[in-house]
Amino acid sequence: MRIESRPVPAELPALGDLPPLLTRLYAARGVSSIADLDKRLQALLPFTLFKGMPEAVAVLVEALQGQQPILVVGDFDADGATASSVAVLGLRALGAGPVDYLVPNRFEFGYGLTPEIVEVALTRKPAVLVTVDNGISSIEGVAAAKAAGLKVVVTDHHLPAEQLPAADAIVNPSQPGCEFPSKAIAGVGVIFYVMLALRAALREQGWFNATRPEPNLGELLDLVALGTVADVVPLDANNRILVHQGLARIRAGRCRPGIRALLEIAGRPAERLVSTDLGFIVGPRLNAAGRLDDMSLGIECLLTDSEQLAQDIARELDGLNRDRKSIERDMQQQALTTLAAMDLQDSDLPYGLCLFDPDWHQGVIGILASRLKDKYHRPVIAFADAGNGDLKGSARSVAGLHIRDALDAVAAHHPGLISKFGGHAMAAGLSLPEANLEAFQAAFDSEVRRQLTADDLTGRLLSDGELDQAEFNMDLASQLREAGPWGQHFPEPGFHGEFLLIQQRLVGERHLKMVLQLPGATDVLDAIAFNIDPKVWPNPGVQRVLLAYTLDINEFRGRQSLQLMVRHLQPL
Repeated sequence: MRIESRPVPAELPALGDLPPLLTRLYAARGVSSIADLDKRLQALLPFTLFKGMPEAVAVLVEALQGQQPILVVGDFDADGATASSVAVLGLRALGAGPVDYLVPNRFEFGYGLTPEIVEVALTRKPAVLVTVDNGISSIEGVAAAKAAGLKVVVTDHHLPAEQLPAADAIVNPSQPGCEFPSKAIAGVGVIFYVMLALRAALREQGWFNATRPEPNLGELLDLVALGTVADVVPLDANNRILVHQGLARIRAGRCRPGIRALLEIAGRPAERLVSTDLGFIVGPRLNAAGRLDDMSLGIECLLTDSEQLAQDIARELDGLNRDRKSIERDMQQQALTTLAAMDLQDSDLPYGLCLFDPDWHQGVIGILASRLKDKYHRPVIAFADAGNGDLKGSARSVAGLHIRDALDAVAAHHPGLISKFGGHAMAAGLSLPEANLEAFQAAFDSEVRRQLTADDLTGRLLSDGELDQAEFNMDLASQLREAGPWGQHFPEPGFHGEFLLIQQRLVGERHLKMVLQLPGATDVLDAIAFNIDPKVWPNPGVQRVLLAYTLDINEFRGRQSLQLMVRHLQPL
């Protein structure tokens, strides 16, 4: 791993009276004007820019006026769960008739609106199907729904193939001809925009009155923030508004009982919540339902108005998450053992790494791929047995390789090798016959070698520079905390430097607590590094270290103190 300074424009933008350090940090993240930092709801992009929005609203207005049954078809990850919840809660608040949801069980049906899921949906007797966080690739599923006489509204954010489904309406910023600028919006953000547009249309028609008051859709923003961060979509200016507003609601205690319960079970105070907590604390517990069981459990946690039921489900989700961690650790150890048995140096590893074990869990291969990607600094696809001679793969990529496009290239050059695939720049999913695995491994490695160099695979950590002794203070840590929300493509400020290692001790099983000192300084600093290798640390022989870190405020027994959160630790 090498630490490099994050590039900063030669000319810094005019961002008002911000401190110079914050101006530099924002500029390095692409902020070019003070408007990019506007977090007010009024600064959101208008829903009128979405292609397909008028058609979607027309279908839903007709459904509401006729009190027709609406069925929301979701996805089994956190984005899909929050999007399903926003759709159900939003439609009900707007005065819809019967509204229900259906989320495919990943182990029985797989992803998306398939013909098999349509068969299940028909047993609920809906008049309208609304997909959330899926549907753009559901050619056959939409056709089956239309053949059964249903209206279909597709809301999605995934990249489309050449052919689009023949739905009554498609709302997806990635579809050809859509002028909505935020292509990075999550599935939950798309359906939130649909609810905004639907409310506006109903308002014009005089739908709301004393007995049917106009709802405050801002009450859904806690869900929008959670799904946006958990889906690891880039936090562009529009997404930052959605996340900031949702965080503000959660911090103020105005959030869904399910989110509050998940925070409580994790011991995380809502009033001090930051965006990364949604990704690392709440999201994994919600995702555990879809990974190991059925995401309906997670959706019920988000939908319920009962504090007690929310707490009961949160405890169940927390247990599932612990099980997921245990399964993940075992799978990771198996993968590392397999690679060690191959006795390869890093330079001998494939550029695109594909691993398969018949005992691996389908719901956890995505996390495994992510862990191995971080360790080996290259694109990784982990495969699990999907039954009937097929494999299901989950891919994670590194900077410089658009993984969905890479799979598209493999499919184009080797027709029939992949059964189906889809995804984003950094994450994707695919299926293929087990008999094709060896050929796919070679084809994928070849495609990655075509796009990346050996230098791209060495691992690179971008730093915002070194801090002076005077900058290690609570005020700066607090400023950085509030300057977000931070996330994908808008990373939390991180710094690096050399320190004297005064004390080091293991806490828990894999966390290293340290006391540090800048060379030549007298004050000491607390620091912690999570998930270190206990075979390497603590190391009494190391007295000087190179660190990459973020500034954090640690709270213990009501006392706050500055703490360095160590992202990279290297002895000198």
